[in-house]
Amino acid sequence: MKSLIITLALSATSLSITAQDGQPYIHDPSTIAEREGKYYTFGTGGGGLISEDGWVWHGGAERPGGGAAPDVMKIGDRYLMIYGATGGGLGGGHNGRILTMWNKTLDPKSPDFKFTDAVEVAASDGMEDNDAIDPCLLLDPRGRLWVSYGTYFGTIRLIELDPKTGFRKKGNKEKDIAIDCEASDLIYRDGWYYQLGTHGTCCDGVNSTYNIVVGRSKDVTGPYVDNVGRDMFHGGGKMVINAGDRVCGPGHFGRTIIDEGVEIMSCHYEADFDRSGRSVLGIRPLLWKNGWPVAGDRFKSGTYEIESERRGYSLELAVDFVRMTQERQRFWNMDANQPLVKIENQKLSDVISTWPNGNIGVRTGDYMFRPHQRWTVTPVAEAGGYLGGPYYKIVIEGTDRALTATANKELTTVPTFSGSDEQLWRIEQLTDGCFRIMPKRIPGETGLNTTYVLYSAGDSSPTLAKWDFRSDNSKWNFRNQ
Repeated sequence: MKSLIITLALSATSLSITAQDGQPYIHDPSTIAEREGKYYTFGTGGGGLISEDGWVWHGGAERPGGGAAPDVMKIGDRYLMIYGATGGGLGGGHNGRILTMWNKTLDPKSPDFKFTDAVEVAASDGMEDNDAIDPCLLLDPRGRLWVSYGTYFGTIRLIELDPKTGFRKKGNKEKDIAIDCEASDLIYRDGWYYQLGTHGTCCDGVNSTYNIVVGRSKDVTGPYVDNVGRDMFHGGGKMVINAGDRVCGPGHFGRTIIDEGVEIMSCHYEADFDRSGRSVLGIRPLLWKNGWPVAGDRFKSGTYEIESERRGYSLELAVDFVRMTQERQRFWNMDANQPLVKIENQKLSDVISTWPNGNIGVRTGDYMFRPHQRWTVTPVAEAGGYLGGPYYKIVIEGTDRALTATANKELTTVPTFSGSDEQLWRIEQLTDGCFRIMPKRIPGETGLNTTYVLYSAGDSSPTLAKWDFRSDNSKWNFRNQ
């Protein structure tokens, strides 16, 4: 869905970014889990994907039991896995079983990798108004563990588990909380419980109509009501994500909080039109608008004004402002019959000779369509990425002059992009629709940078400073104008 806060558009020479890189082929992915710097997601059939950086994915994740639509959650120092053993019409029936099991690690190469025996926590007999498949996990703020499950064949149900054992709570009775969806997920935020359900048709490639809808409640047991007051038990649900950008059929929602104000949603797309219509892992920014989750746009390369949320000033080279010549009539003495003439934007060739040859600093100022304010942002294929995106280079349009972090946590531009880590940038859309911009590494410091961001310390003074979601100094917008 399109963000209402920013405008992103491709330039004529831009490189399109689709789903995750590598071999992200999966169906019914679990919520993404992290273990010792690696990311894992598990899918139908028993396998799953692993990523060392969150952007490039490959096979190799393992879980026993086969079945469908697993979910995984870290509780304490262990990982709880839940999945549907049958159901969903698999083998022609709807008699399903929901099973849980534990593991100390998700790394199949670790000596500690060993799942416990699976334990049944819910079932359906194929005749009742429910299909025990597609489970998800929620650990609520009180420490209570909940599972929702079900498909179009009947209702979505809610049960409670013991978070210490993964067993069904003694005496717990299942509760019906939704219809007309499957692959549900439960999340909690700011006093609200949200139920996200996958609506539409699946498993039909480019003809699949899957989309994800949401309702919310003050109580985990519901009722879950959408933005116009419709109960999900009566078919309600507000759209979170549907087809777009040459991928269709998003389903199986998962939420990951990266930092304060920085969240992503994971799903699969039933078909990626640019990858033979295969089912692939999708990761999108997760925005929150008026208390409702909505998928942000995948960032696209192009040429932009980079605008500070602090004041609305534009990031620019610290060079002299070159005036444009114009034949004009004074506003107090205009001839309305004189023919109109289109004034072209100032060209790079008109001003580049006035710029210094070496490093040039940066500042912020009023946007005036000038070459020193136009930045081309493109992914660097060989640089890897982070959870949800590749690293980018940011250069002045028409040049190789690259935005660069310095050892004293300041900013400069160098005449030529070399691909060094201080010239690579992580660009993440925030929950409010703005962006944070982070250098991959700060010279002289060990490890990847996960703290310092492009920061407007004053109206005209960009620098690097610690991330603070509560401050507009940390936030930027990309505008194509």
